[in-house]
Parts: sequence; structure tokens; C-alpha cells
Amino acid sequence: MIVNENLEYAVIGKFSYGWPEIQDLRKLISKQCELKGDCNIGLLSNRHVLIRATLLEDYVHLLSKPAFYITQNNWSFPMRTLKWDPLFNPEEETTTAIAWISFPSLPPNFFGKKAVFSLAAVVGKPLQGDMATRNQTRPSCARVKVEVDLLREFPKRIKIGMRMKTDEVVEKWVKIK
Repeated sequence: MIVNENLEYAVIGKFSYGWPEIQDLRKLISKQCELKGDCNIGLLSNRHVLIRATLLEDYVHLLSKPAFYITQNNWSFPMRTLKWDPLFNPEEETTTAIAWISFPSLPPNFFGKKAVFSLAAVVGKPLQGDMATRNQTRPSCARVKVEVDLLREFPKRIKIGMRMKTDEVVEKWVKIK
């Protein structure tokens, strides 16, 4: 249902101190938040709009900044973004956030997207690796942006296993920062 209703990359925009009319917001948010794809914007409650992005990149961008400032007629309206949830309650704050995690001293053979996302899934939902991880230009550390529940306890390290040519499995602990 979430995919069918275009809610896969849905974000809530919360205005605390006033906001432009909804027809103006539909034009302003896409442009001023620098969204690359299409989006559908609708009024959710008296201070919240539902932004249905079509691109994962826009979803990550919207959730990665603490606030956007929507400007109209020399007025600036701060808009915080929150992850949309089917159980969204405008009276409660969300416990979901976007954060970078690092794997210092991760062996370079684990820098591929599948491998590093598999490791990051221990902390939260992996969204994207940083440019240096994707290009493998910083072999000392891999970084991944993840969606996390701030109420969960996070591991400080994880164990990885590597099969050697002799079919021996060597285990190594990797720190998570």
C-alpha cells in the first residue's frame, strides 16, 4: 500500500511559526529545497504538509538537514522535516533520524555497496554511502548514511568473517562510529 500510494519516500514538513498558502508551498518547497525529482505536496494538518518525493536522493536530502527555510515575500518560514510513518501523530515527536556512521579500518574488500550496506543494516536502514566510499578513494574508513531509531541501542562494533585461500575463516571486529 505504501508503494501504491507513493509514500515510499514520504516526508512530513513541520512549520512552527506560520507558513505560506498550500498552493504557494507546492511551488516553493520543490525549488527552495533543491529537489531533483517530482514531488506531491498536500496539507496534512494545520502545521504539517506531506511531501511525497519520487527519488530516494530527494528523500535523503529532505531528512538530512535540520531545517529548511521557505522564503516568500521577504518572510522566512522554518520547516523541519520528519520521516512519515503510517502511525504519524502530529502531537508526538518522531524518534527517527538520519545519521552518518563510519567503519574505521574496514578492509577494502568490504567497501562494495552490498557489503557495506549489509554491515550498516546492523545500525539502521542504509540509504547511501559517501562519495569516497563509493569511489573507494579513502580505504581507511567507509561511511554510510542510515535511517536510525534514536530509542534503539546501537552496537559499538561488529564481527566480520573472511575466508582465506586455505578455506580458513578469519574473524575480525570492526568498530562503528
